[in-house]
Amino acid sequence: MKRYLLLLLLFTTLSGYAQNTINNYKYVLVPEQYSFSKEIDQYGLNNLTKDLLEEKGFKVYFDDKNLPAEIANDRCKAMNADLIEKKGMFTTTLTLILKDCQGNVVFKGKEGKSREKEFRTSYNDALIKAFESLNEYPYTFTGEARKVESVKASEVAVVPADQPAGAAESTDPSGTLYAQITENGFQLIDTAPKKVLTLFKTSIQDCFIADDGQHKGIVLKNGGKWFFEYYSNDKLISKELLIKF
Repeated sequence: MKRYLLLLLLFTTLSGYAQNTINNYKYVLVPEQYSFSKEIDQYGLNNLTKDLLEEKGFKVYFDDKNLPAEIANDRCKAMNADLIEKKGMFTTTLTLILKDCQGNVVFKGKEGKSREKEFRTSYNDALIKAFESLNEYPYTFTGEARKVESVKASEVAVVPADQPAGAAESTDPSGTLYAQITENGFQLIDTAPKKVLTLFKTSIQDCFIADDGQHKGIVLKNGGKWFFEYYSNDKLISKELLIKF
């Protein structure tokens, strides 16, 4: 079987990554005016966003010059809130998005819709409904996520297995795993159901950073088959997986 291995550079990042979730943030910054608004705090949306986030447990500030020193000196300690409006003739539709300091989406909610005729009532109703999906996620500040250097596809070395990259110990698949979408990739569950693997998206197609709770490695597709590859005692292990997306 012709196989390919992603080598040192990708594995170097594995020891430092951590899943970035809302629980990694104590602070949220809210803009004074959204991009679709014609004025500051139009319809009271920005203040309402601040109030709803504070009810969730976050410490919230407007994104202006009067910020606490902790955030002013390091904007990456806070998420940035945004609202996306979907235009409709008789419906107000808003979506809540929380991003990190680099613009990566940490959370994207479901659409909140309202058919109220009065603008202020409609926008406020849609925003409250947009927050319902955020409220489905329990929030407890667990500490900041460790910073990870992003790896570009052009920086990753791909080496054919017939070159001296070290022989891999292969194992056959043990059963079908079912992929469930998460904020940053997928989780693979068996028929128990029990979570077997957590997959994190990368910039490379059909290649994920993977964690089974004991080993950190990569899950990649090769020759139409999926493999979980990691190092154990300086030995490369390759497990074939049956994944149903």
